[in-house]
Amino acid sequence: MSQESIDDAEIPEKGAPMWVVTFGDLMSLLLCFFVLLLSFSEMDAQKYKEMAGSMAKAFGVQKSKKTFKKPMGQKIIAREFETVRISKREKEEFGKEVKKAIADAKLGDLKDLIQVKITEDAVVISMMGETTFGSGKADIRHQMLPLLKKIAAALQTTKGPIIISGHTDNVPISSGPFASNLALSAARATKVAQKLLSYGHIDPRRLSVAGYGEYQPVESNNSSQGREKNRRVEIVLKGVDLPLK
Repeated sequence: MSQESIDDAEIPEKGAPMWVVTFGDLMSLLLCFFVLLLSFSEMDAQKYKEMAGSMAKAFGVQKSKKTFKKPMGQKIIAREFETVRISKREKEEFGKEVKKAIADAKLGDLKDLIQVKITEDAVVISMMGETTFGSGKADIRHQMLPLLKKIAAALQTTKGPIIISGHTDNVPISSGPFASNLALSAARATKVAQKLLSYGHIDPRRLSVAGYGEYQPVESNNSSQGREKNRRVEIVLKGVDLPLK
């Protein structure tokens, strides 16, 4: 090649091509944009804990209890109805108020068959034996009405769903209007729920009713004392608040 051809050839410019400058400006602008988005955002610690807990329950491994159900995660749509834990102090205050109402009630020895239990997830009021109903009947005893009225007033100051559950012993029903212990337990739970609502203190949307019959005993049915404790109606205040919409 002649010297003239070499001189006429295009000499490449030194440094990076010009488009790199534009590309660099674009990347800088995008970086600033995402930094601004991050600075404007807020992390909801409560929602983060809920999601983390839901994921842990859905995918965690536990060996302490046998289970025959597949793990279930929280539905995304349930985020609309955000749950809030009821504090231990609130549960204890409610429990004390109910215990005082029981102590003040004119029930004689029947008071010993009414218990208030505070757990991590709920406050459970157990009315055992014939405290609330006569044998095989679903009519609330007249002397229990003042106590139920005070319980209703106490529930008004609380948050969270309320479950009224009926239970029986395993002695079959041989007569009366109810065909089975299951039907009797459901009728008793319904009567208590209706009575609580009649006092006008509780939002009906908070209440639900369940009849378990003889299938969830707390004691052995082999003794009269055990059967007495198994015949019960429970008022359960759950330990979460479900905002009603």
